[in-house]
Amino acid sequence: MANLKYKRILVKLSGEALAGSKGVGIDPEIVADICKELSLVLQMGAEMALVIGGGNIFRGLSGSAQGMERSSADYMGMLATVLNALAVQDMLEKQGHPTRVLSAITMQEVCEPFIRRRALRHLDLGRVVICAAGTGNPYFTTDTTAALRGMELKCDAIIKATKVDGIYDKDPQKYADAVRYTQISYDDALRLRLGVMDATAFALVRDNHVPLLVCRMFGGDIAKLVQGDSVGTIVCDPI
Repeated sequence: MANLKYKRILVKLSGEALAGSKGVGIDPEIVADICKELSLVLQMGAEMALVIGGGNIFRGLSGSAQGMERSSADYMGMLATVLNALAVQDMLEKQGHPTRVLSAITMQEVCEPFIRRRALRHLDLGRVVICAAGTGNPYFTTDTTAALRGMELKCDAIIKATKVDGIYDKDPQKYADAVRYTQISYDDALRLRLGVMDATAFALVRDNHVPLLVCRMFGGDIAKLVQGDSVGTIVCDPI
């Protein structure tokens, strides 16, 4: 078992990541690739919880912008995260990792209800806990869900896996001179409006001093982070 800097982690994935180049829906090959990256971390002995967005299927804010009542649109987005959670569960178990999907909205035929003590027990037993259906309430994003579940499950860090290798001062896909932060404080990330997580999520991790790590989804960066290697960007208390 590897010597890990972060033993118990919560990984936040965007729903769009599961769609791959298609942009919408679920691409089984991409899901398999993502699960291989997660498997590297699990094989080192890390305990893992996951929160997955639903933007590849339905996004509540965009539905609301098109005239749908916001609460209804958000509930539809929550149900989309359950579909993604089941897809990731299936692929992780095919790769040999026991998982449990715990939903904030009760649907006992397909997953367990989210009960904090039950989720902690699953983690203690070495199971991957996939937290679905957001917080179970409208007006809260899956970023906020990740922050909340990360604290409830006593995670050492929250990892946000993205398409880029960290947080930059400006969009690296548009500006060649964009500079990556290796470390930044919660307050500076909020003040500079870097858009890594929404303000509610940032306030939660800041007030509870939980480090937020931002890295690439692929290339083994998550595994490197949990071992303490200098990759991605760490958002934490100022030194």
